[in-house]
Amino acid sequence: MEAQPLLTPYKMGKFQLSHRVVMAPMTRLRSHENVPQPNAALYYTQRATQGGLLISEPAGVSDVTQGYPKTPGIWTKEHVEAWKPIVDAVHAKGSIFFCQMWHCGRASDWWFLEGYKLNVQTPLSSSDKLNYPTPRTLTLEDISQIVNDFRLAARNAINAGFDGIEVHAANGLLIEQFLKDGLNDRTDKYGGSLENRARFCLEIVQAIIDEIGADRVGVRLSPYLDIRQSSESNTDALAVYMAEALSKLNIAYLHAVEPRTVCVDGKLKIPHALLPMRKAFNGTFIVAGGYNREEGNKVIEEGYTDLVAFGRQFLANPDLPKRFELNAPLTKYDRSTFYTQDPVVGYTDYPMLYA
Repeated sequence: MEAQPLLTPYKMGKFQLSHRVVMAPMTRLRSHENVPQPNAALYYTQRATQGGLLISEPAGVSDVTQGYPKTPGIWTKEHVEAWKPIVDAVHAKGSIFFCQMWHCGRASDWWFLEGYKLNVQTPLSSSDKLNYPTPRTLTLEDISQIVNDFRLAARNAINAGFDGIEVHAANGLLIEQFLKDGLNDRTDKYGGSLENRARFCLEIVQAIIDEIGADRVGVRLSPYLDIRQSSESNTDALAVYMAEALSKLNIAYLHAVEPRTVCVDGKLKIPHALLPMRKAFNGTFIVAGGYNREEGNKVIEEGYTDLVAFGRQFLANPDLPKRFELNAPLTKYDRSTFYTQDPVVGYTDYPMLYA
């Protein structure tokens, strides 16, 4: 049988992984009033393997962080108690489970937030196709509160049993709204220079490290991905600066998103633009962005990355690592059921060929 670098063991800090296929964080909209539901235990355990790494759907760190309905939280005791049996079920399958945490910022649904006026710094223009109202600029007091919200949420995640947390600093959400010069028009210590724009993210990461330890912290970045108008004039500079700064903090991993795939000779191709980050970060590096089995094996073999995160393929193929091992056919995902909020359809009803 052919060699598959994706299926080789890897040591991520104190965590021993049996393979390098990571379940990427994916918004699923199956919670109720920000409380994860029991069916989430089945969803995650279907995708759990001995020694595999799973990253949860994003959980909000306070009551004004959510961008969409039916997303889970991690800021109350009720949230913690609801997550516990889900995490326990994943651990019973032998997997390592990290909780992704977010603040949506200007990408929040105003009506969903029901009048809260705390979200995000002023954008330079409206966001994508959604009709977001113009938010106000965060005050220094707001920023301090949000940093503390992340810290407390990280503590909650560990109390719920998660092995660690991932800070969502990508995809045009609040932290990236500070990072990128196409969005950040502040004139104080959080705006202008690259060092200033990075300050908010690094303060959050440091606060979490102080709370739970660097070996339990991952960070997701997307400096090369222009989403929700999150443009940046010097992507390489941002990528390298953040990778170097996070290296100094000795976090568990850096999870980076490729630019959108491009079409070459009629075939989709991943640009592999993350090499500057890879070279600048001396810890575990995870890439995500539309990889398939062949591409994943190739980038591991080349040393371009340590681990590869799979989203939609993992959603539609709960036993993805086993299918990769046997080069078995993959079930096609149904995009129309990604966010239906149905507790079964498009959630736990995808077939498993190899239980």
